[in-house]
Amino acid sequence: MTRLPAPSVLLEDQLCFALYAASRALTARYRPQLDEIGLTYPQYLVMMLLWEEDNQTVGQLGARLNLDSGTLSPLLKRLTAAGLVTRHRRVEDERSVAIALTEQGRSLRERGLAINEDMLCALQLDQSDFGALKSQLEVLIDRVGTAERPGA
Repeated sequence: MTRLPAPSVLLEDQLCFALYAASRALTARYRPQLDEIGLTYPQYLVMMLLWEEDNQTVGQLGARLNLDSGTLSPLLKRLTAAGLVTRHRRVEDERSVAIALTEQGRSLRERGLAINEDMLCALQLDQSDFGALKSQLEVLIDRVGTAERPGA
């Protein structure tokens, strides 16, 4: 049986702090390049999903990003105001709103690729280490997302 780390209140023993600090460092690294193209990091994530597959519903985007519509809707309104996406009710389901790239939004894709390339270089991880780290983080997300809280 694998032993768990001993419970601790020391900051340096906390995995959550290491993840928090790493996340802040990564998003800070993105900021100057995203500022150049007028996007925040969450907006960049939405744009990546739309560059991957255009014309997705708000629900599809929210599910992929683990964001509720209350968080996602204002973000999408800002992307619409910036002229990067359009929002329209779907013909097949009036209750559903689809988000599509404008020509201006599509034109940012190459800049997005350059930002991604810069981040990959900054991380200095080979393909194997990158894949292993990403896989471990996905397991962590899944476990924390499905774990019952003590006393719940």
